[in-house]
Amino acid sequence: MDSSHQSILDLAARRGLIRPRDLDERGLPTVALTRLVRQGLLQRVGRGLYAIPNRPVSEHGALAEVARKHPQAIVCLLSALRLHELTTQSPFEVWLAIPNKARAPKMDYPPLRIVRFSGAALTEGIEEHSVDGVPVRVTSVARTVADCFKFRNKIGLDVALEALQEAWRDKRVSMDELWRFAELCRVANVMRPYMESLS
Repeated sequence: MDSSHQSILDLAARRGLIRPRDLDERGLPTVALTRLVRQGLLQRVGRGLYAIPNRPVSEHGALAEVARKHPQAIVCLLSALRLHELTTQSPFEVWLAIPNKARAPKMDYPPLRIVRFSGAALTEGIEEHSVDGVPVRVTSVARTVADCFKFRNKIGLDVALEALQEAWRDKRVSMDELWRFAELCRVANVMRPYMESLS
């Protein structure tokens, strides 16, 4: 096997998922991807996404695929709740936060559910988690809970309440953090009675 093929396979093993752009940046030939797929050494997991076959994939593998393809997107709402293990729901779509004016990312799979934010609502309370070796940007626990109240008409008030109660019971948020994001998301009045019932 030539050295460029080995370099591509090493990169795929290290990063979990690779795109042709990742090879361009390193001066590696993108045509080699097709050859490696034909030889069974790489697998095409989505449009423009490749991985080592039989790689271990967690239940959050779809988030890794989205993050590798759209690194600026932020996993939010139901998908963030699932990643933080704060819901029994298993959303079939990946919920993503993007800037108000940005073009919506497109993928054949998994299906995406886009929510638009601007200003501090886009930049505050964002963490980076590693999912199957891929860095994934995701809203923090407190931020996710506040977002759920903000979008309660889309996801259901019961889901927002479950998230609030679980996060509080598992001591994953403080009252100060909850207030901060309740105010940032402009849902302090909505959340107040539920937060008061916790303490």
